[in-house]
Amino acid sequence: MTDSEFMDRAEALLKAVETGCDCINDETDADVDNQRVGGMVTLTFANHSQIVINQQKPLHEIWLATRAGGFHYRWLDGFWQDTKGQGEFFAALSSNASAQAGQALQFQP
Repeated sequence: MTDSEFMDRAEALLKAVETGCDCINDETDADVDNQRVGGMVTLTFANHSQIVINQQKPLHEIWLATRAGGFHYRWLDGFWQDTKGQGEFFAALSSNASAQAGQALQFQP
């Protein structure tokens, strides 16, 4: 993958996360605040816990930091896949965000 391809896919992922937060806030009472600074999005929940998602351009990875730990994702077979075989990015984000929000939340690509 070229740097340009990575940046296009990574940008689409970050935009999907931002859009997902807007939908969650419109459709639930979860109150997930999202703030973007460059290639990083920080989600802050009502209990003040955070999830941080950021681009790692030199590695062509997306990093996800949650209360449960840190995870690295690479584009593989049309999805952002965990580098240690632990699944797909949006499934992991949904699971971790749900745990931190205390209610079921769904993020999609």
